[in-house]
Amino acid sequence: MSLPVTDTSVGASTRQIETLIIGSGFAGLGAAIKLAQAGKDFLVLERADEVGGTWRDNTYPGAACDVPSNLYSYSFALNPGWTRSFSPQPEIQAYIASVADKYDVRRRTVFGCDVEAARWNSDTHRWDVTTTRGSYSAKHVVSAVGALCEPALPEIAGIEDFQGEIFHSARWNHEADLTGKRVAVIGTGASAIQIVPAIADQVAHLDVYQRTAPWILPRADREYTGAEKFAFRHVPGFQRLSRALQYLMRETQVVGLAKAPAFMKPLEIAARVQIRRGISDRQLRRKVTPNFQIGCKRMLISNNYYPALDRPDVDLVTDGIVEVTANGIVTRDGTVREVDAIVVATGFHVTDSPMFAGIFGKDGRSLAEVFDETGMQGYKGTTVAGFPNLFFLVGPNTGLGHTSMVYMIESQLNYVVDAIRTIDRHHLGTVEVRDDVQDRYNRDLQDALKSSVWNNGGCASWYLDKHGNNTTLWPGFTFEFRRITKQFDLEAYRSVATADLPAVTSTETPTPTPKHTSRKAAVK
Repeated sequence: MSLPVTDTSVGASTRQIETLIIGSGFAGLGAAIKLAQAGKDFLVLERADEVGGTWRDNTYPGAACDVPSNLYSYSFALNPGWTRSFSPQPEIQAYIASVADKYDVRRRTVFGCDVEAARWNSDTHRWDVTTTRGSYSAKHVVSAVGALCEPALPEIAGIEDFQGEIFHSARWNHEADLTGKRVAVIGTGASAIQIVPAIADQVAHLDVYQRTAPWILPRADREYTGAEKFAFRHVPGFQRLSRALQYLMRETQVVGLAKAPAFMKPLEIAARVQIRRGISDRQLRRKVTPNFQIGCKRMLISNNYYPALDRPDVDLVTDGIVEVTANGIVTRDGTVREVDAIVVATGFHVTDSPMFAGIFGKDGRSLAEVFDETGMQGYKGTTVAGFPNLFFLVGPNTGLGHTSMVYMIESQLNYVVDAIRTIDRHHLGTVEVRDDVQDRYNRDLQDALKSSVWNNGGCASWYLDKHGNNTTLWPGFTFEFRRITKQFDLEAYRSVATADLPAVTSTETPTPTPKHTSRKAAVK
């Protein structure tokens, strides 16, 4: 068992650790739990002062999950306390925090620790990791940073000169009072369609700036009945059965998304009915109707977004923004709309995460440089050639368009934990996926994606990189991914025995009483 977190303030000696986990969202927390159960030495580095990742950060009005509650949890830590079929953000964050407490993860976490760089040291065959709380030398690094953690800000002329309130949806300013204000929401993605109806009653006037209309399906959200809540807690197997049925129903969408896009037609019909029911104005209906096949971009769910747009005090603006002034927004047609506050809901850096620029492999190149040249490629979404002993969770081609990412994370955890077990069992110092294996794997991925709606649906999305490759999504059923990540396949890797590596002199500082790491309330 690891000792409590040491004093890792700036200036302390480099601390030796077997495995560093970066991030404490669903992925990082899961990695910590599974490594602890395997008896492995590890430490979690978290830049914030609480666990939770994207569910800690996204506290905007109306924030909720678009995956059914019973699917959006760890299989080993089901939550019988969900109150609704689709959970709101406070419940999800509270669940994550409760799991961290249950498995005693905080004791092995350094909060307020922002990772600045991770460099492969060819002399020691370890990762040199520099942070705002000191330096580390790690045999393995598990990146659990996640795809939806770095907000993407729009490049609009004059936006820095705006004099009113302006903030990204993922960094919501709760001190900004929007009551009676003229507000603009830039974007119509998953966050925006929750924010718009949540603030429409509060503001004086709302302008919603749309670049591309999304397909929106009905949201089958409801409060669980008392009988269901009782059964979740007290009837053995009831919640697991509910979870299994929801999983199977979601998996049927893969046929239309990844195999035969023609099968997406029923969903398109449902989405068109949603438009007609929610919007009375014919011109507005045309504006919100997408010009691409459903599923090509992320499908969204909402029952109240279209009615919010149909309000007389809400305008949908489809002319592109050319400039932001001190107190307004100018569109291509020359119209100036004065606003008091701007909410930027323009998504995240996914294929170009800033994190990539701070990870340097064995040839000295950063992950950003490698991905810029080849595209965001990896092997089984978990390892990348040229970066030994580095494991990604929610890495390349592990994203989903239909079901819970927690299932994919748990699949990867099986692979990573077995990899570390294999390394220890065979007394290996390093493992690195072979280039030919990674190349073949990615050729097969892109071949499988050729028939998908994501590649043929007539849209431009963040799923595709600048090379035109879909480096984000998994092209099949999730149980197929679970199968290929069940065990670590050492034969796909170059490995070096520990006996062939130079010895590492420990410079770890003594372990004092752990510093207090206060836990904030799950909901601010």
